[in-house]
Amino acid sequence: MQTCWVYEPNRPKKTIMNEQEKINAALKAVSFVKNGQIVGLGTGSTAYFAIKEIGQMVREGLQIRAVPTSEATRRLAEEWNIPLVDINDIDAIDVTIDGADEFNNKLQLIKGGGGALLREKIVATITRKQVIIADASKEVEKLGAFTVPIEVIPFAINAVTQKLRLLTGTAVLRVKNGQTYLTDQGNYILDVDFGLIDDPATLAKELDHVTGIVEHGLFIDLADYIIVGKGDRIEVFRKLID
Repeated sequence: MQTCWVYEPNRPKKTIMNEQEKINAALKAVSFVKNGQIVGLGTGSTAYFAIKEIGQMVREGLQIRAVPTSEATRRLAEEWNIPLVDINDIDAIDVTIDGADEFNNKLQLIKGGGGALLREKIVATITRKQVIIADASKEVEKLGAFTVPIEVIPFAINAVTQKLRLLTGTAVLRVKNGQTYLTDQGNYILDVDFGLIDDPATLAKELDHVTGIVEHGLFIDLADYIIVGKGDRIEVFRKLID
C-alpha cells in the first residue's frame, strides 16, 4: 500500500525532511497492526501519520478496535472511522504506536510534549507490544535536552515545584495561547529542566514518590521497538530480552 503526501513548497528543507522521516517510520510501524487486534493510538505529530495510515487500512477492510491516548487522537480516529473501545472494557492492548520527544540507546524515552503523557503511559503499561516512531532528531546520547513534562494537580503546583528544585529541576508552568495549559484530565503540566540526565531510571523512581505529581514524561522499560526515519532509511531498535 502506498500513500501520497503533499508538501508545502515554501517550508524549510529540514522541516520537510523531518516530516518525511516521520512518515517513513509510521508506514513501517503499521505493519505491526493485524486483523482483530486492539490497537493503542498515540498522540503527536508523528503518531498522526500512523493514525491516518491505519484509518486507510480500516477503509480497505482491516478490522480492529482502538484506544486513543488523547481527545485530539480520539477526534482524528473518528474522522477516519476507526472503531474505538473504552480502555476500561478491555484487559490488554495488542500493539500501541506512539511517538517520543527523545530516546536513547536503552529505549528510554521522554514523552509528553503534546500533553498526553498520563494517558499515554496508562496505555503503554497494558500494551503487549509498544512501538515508538520518531525522526532522526529524537535520538540522543543522554536524555534531557528536551525538558521533562510532569503532570501535576493544580492544588499541588507550588509544593511540587519546591520538591523538584531539590532534585535539581527547574520547573516552568506550561502556558498555551496565554492561558495555563490544561491536560485532558484537567491538570497542569510543569516542563522541568534537569539538564542532561545521567540516570533516567533513578530520576523516574524519585519522581514517582513526589506527592502531587500525577505522572511524569520519563518512560522507562516500556518501549519494545523504536522505529526511526533517517533520511530515506529506516532503523529499528529492539528491546533486549534478558
